[in-house]
Amino acid sequence: MTQGETATAGGDEVDDLVAAWRRERPDLDVAPLKVLSRVTRLARHLDRARGQAFSRHGLEGWEFDVLAALRRSGEPYRLSPGRLLQQTLVTSGTMTNRIDRLAARGLVERHPSLDDRRSVMVQLTDQGAAKVDAALIDLLAHERNILAGLGGEDADLLASLLRRVLTPFDHPGPI
Repeated sequence: MTQGETATAGGDEVDDLVAAWRRERPDLDVAPLKVLSRVTRLARHLDRARGQAFSRHGLEGWEFDVLAALRRSGEPYRLSPGRLLQQTLVTSGTMTNRIDRLAARGLVERHPSLDDRRSVMVQLTDQGAAKVDAALIDLLAHERNILAGLGGEDADLLASLLRRVLTPFDHPGPI
């Protein structure tokens, strides 16, 4: 396919990519590309949609992730840095830097832990809650648009199938 050409009628660019690999490397089973190339392309579209939704509210993606983890925790919207690490999959040093930056913007506050005075808890401020709530509304609108071609049952099926693919990564077995 040349630049500017559209994908084959009734198909998409991944169909063309798979057909090209099958033509060039008939010795290989390229079937995984049919799924995972689409997942990769969808992830790029989702990243763009997330960026647009968050930037309208003055947030970066990582800021939304930390604020959203706190917001989902329920009142008083407070978690330990360790719990934030688990929910955002970053290193301790990265999380410390992120908390510092969010605190400087007035979106979170640090409070001494009631259980252990040597440790702190990170709490969402009213300003942080307002920002994350507004950004979530925009994000969900973008995500609804991305999934607009699917009916409810198809979306549920896709979610179920993706869950089966992701579960080993989220809950790895013993090594």
